[in-house]
Amino acid sequence: MRRSMIRIPELVRIKPGALDRVGLYLRRPGFGRAALMFSEGLPEALPRRLRETLAVHDIEAAAEYEIADASFEEASALLGGLPPGCEAIVGLGGGKALDTAKYAATLANLPYFAVPTSLSNDGFCSPQSSLTLGGKRRSLAAHLPWAVVIDTEVCLQAPAALWASGVGDLAAKLTATADWKLSFHATGEPVDDFATLLSDATVFQFAGRPERDHEGIRLLGTALMLNGIAMEMAGSSRPASGAEHLISHALDRVAVRPRLHGLQVGCAAYLVAHLQGGMHAALIGRILDGAGFWALLRTDPFLVDEWRAAFELALSIKPGYYTVLSTRDCWPETRERIASDPYLAHCFTGSAR
Repeated sequence: MRRSMIRIPELVRIKPGALDRVGLYLRRPGFGRAALMFSEGLPEALPRRLRETLAVHDIEAAAEYEIADASFEEASALLGGLPPGCEAIVGLGGGKALDTAKYAATLANLPYFAVPTSLSNDGFCSPQSSLTLGGKRRSLAAHLPWAVVIDTEVCLQAPAALWASGVGDLAAKLTATADWKLSFHATGEPVDDFATLLSDATVFQFAGRPERDHEGIRLLGTALMLNGIAMEMAGSSRPASGAEHLISHALDRVAVRPRLHGLQVGCAAYLVAHLQGGMHAALIGRILDGAGFWALLRTDPFLVDEWRAAFELALSIKPGYYTVLSTRDCWPETRERIASDPYLAHCFTGSAR
């Protein structure tokens, strides 16, 4: 059932040079004192640009934190260390900094400005923060950002693997919503039709132009943001996460070297789409191909044995979460697909027989 009240971003800017206007975006609604949280190892030019735009608009940087680990413990400690009178939190960088900043802002009940420097997944605008708790990865409930600021020029300069990962995470929304509907028919789990429609629509919008340029970055950023809003509307991750995410989470446990979340999820989504009857398989394959996803995987193939182990483990990742994996042993079909599908040629190493 949809939540009676949802939080969505009040300010959204997705354009070149947006980073240099964050000070203006804080000043207009009256925020004058902000805490800044950066990813560890971020190119110094990016935090410098943020400081400069704050200074231009007389926004006080009340505190700065460099985030190395995305943990509940660190986010809680940051909450205790926030300076008095802090009116907003700005997160700049990748997933660790943004998840930590989002959760700290949630605990402090402060407006959060998400300023991602890459678009590798939908986490920058999702109603969860992916943090470790006692050393174990958890998805903890968090408020959506008050503002989403995506500088397309900055994100365009991020490594191509991060772009491909974001496209993979986006394409997976089609299999996620299909699994949600499958669960409705099998278990009676309610489906939020509007959240499902919104999630699917973002993929179809991006599918017409999966090119890595300013417009492609704008479309991808918009689509991933709207998927976060779809999850907020549904009150669950169902619009964005199905069997493909269970497989990816299992890979994180069994793989010697887990890959970027979106690379695992995108490939799993293509395989899962075939298991679901193939309705979205061709579209997912084409989107990923247009984004250079398959070409990237071929430079660093997955290990078949690790995927077999992930399929065996996947159902235990989230007990009671009904997906196509709940209907049968899906590995034999998947093994055949890996061995014969032209998109997957050279994306796996090791025998698929």
